[in-house]
Amino acid sequence: MRVFRGFQHPGVAPACALTIGNFDGVHRGHQAMLALLRGEARQRGLPSCVLTFEPHPRDYFAQALKKPALAPARIATLRDKLDQLQACGVDQVVVLRFDARLAALSPQAFIDDVLRQGLGARYVLVGDDFRFGAQRAGDYALLDAAGSAAGFDVARMNSYEVHGLRVSSSAVRAALAEGDMATTARLLGRPYAISGHVVHGRKLGRTLGESAAGRGDGFRTLNLRFLHWKPAASGIFVVQVHGLEGPLGQHPPRLGVANLGVRPSLDPNDVNGGRVLLETHMLDWPASLAASGREVYGQVIRVELLHKLHDELKYDSLTALQAGIARDCDDARAWWQVHGA
Repeated sequence: MRVFRGFQHPGVAPACALTIGNFDGVHRGHQAMLALLRGEARQRGLPSCVLTFEPHPRDYFAQALKKPALAPARIATLRDKLDQLQACGVDQVVVLRFDARLAALSPQAFIDDVLRQGLGARYVLVGDDFRFGAQRAGDYALLDAAGSAAGFDVARMNSYEVHGLRVSSSAVRAALAEGDMATTARLLGRPYAISGHVVHGRKLGRTLGESAAGRGDGFRTLNLRFLHWKPAASGIFVVQVHGLEGPLGQHPPRLGVANLGVRPSLDPNDVNGGRVLLETHMLDWPASLAASGREVYGQVIRVELLHKLHDELKYDSLTALQAGIARDCDDARAWWQVHGA
């Protein structure tokens, strides 16, 4: 899959079968749409293309209007969105910066400048609630009429349901907000996961809780940054980690407990600057890594959030934090004994 920041690039295909959207989470409804897109692209002898936006349009308007409540909670990082689009077999993704210029485009200008001239769309597939252009004035009827006039096909896909529940990014956000990881997995078609490069933290976990953990590593952690300030999930989770011992998919996952959030018990001015962090405490640090002393900073891992234990808690002291982490580790092991592989 080829990824482009904008369509003014010589590598962008001159013609394509296209779908448009934010694709936050790439849930089962998105997956069904992408499967339909790929089939239509094959029939036409065209590459399949996804046009998506960064930042999310609602993020842009929330900042422009100084109303942060308008910003949607983010399900996935851009990295994870692109990984899932690739897994769905998409040929090309164009990530278009959503800014004042794009927000001001009229529906007809969006069709002419972006769809026709920028991407060479020959087929356009949209969802049943698709709106576009300044003030969201464009709808399916307008796009269909424009396609008839300009010579490209337009199709609309109806809602996708699982057990009577409409699958949407909003439904995924609601399930994550409730900590309902089973429903989240049903909507996504896979466990909810966050991936990225392991970054440096305070290294507090190497010494914190050595006696409780019963090993020299203490509560050693793996830290991933979640770049958006408003993740759809937060709290303490039972997780499994992929890619710790090598490339993703080549070794069994390892069990852990993770804190997704801002870690309220720690100094907001620490090395991560109070940003959202996925901090994973490993329950079974691989012996091969411990023996070799190899560090994993910069390595790409994937952390699957399987079960929520509780919301983030603010502890009054490091001793209380240590005891809380130990309880979470015990609860994670107990959950795994019942629900694990």
